[in-house]
Amino acid sequence: MAEELQKKKLWRDILLIAALLVMVLTVLLIVTLTKKEGAYVEVMIDGELYATYPLDIPREVSLNGGTNILVIEDGKAYLSYANCPDHTCVNTGKISYNGQSIVCLPNRITVKVVSGESGGVDFVS
Repeated sequence: MAEELQKKKLWRDILLIAALLVMVLTVLLIVTLTKKEGAYVEVMIDGELYATYPLDIPREVSLNGGTNILVIEDGKAYLSYANCPDHTCVNTGKISYNGQSIVCLPNRITVKVVSGESGGVDFVS
């Protein structure tokens, strides 16, 4: 009797794990299929729009008096330099999909990828 109960519990656990795995894979698939390449990056300094740059034109931009350096190349944007102590913004890496962003809190700089299209739902945030 105890052995049958243990087998039932094992099957319930297996079904629960399988159901959770299917849900996680479904969410990953939806997120992957709905990602859109961005067209521009918006640079915000102190909460104000500083500039908008297209991702298809390579450039290097000094921001906030040289506290940060924004690099745009190969359709991606990243911060190559920051004078802040933790360098989290530099370690964020390259961004290119609509809704992705890089934030440098000490220097109050935000770089966000936008599609250039108006309206719609921002699925990432």
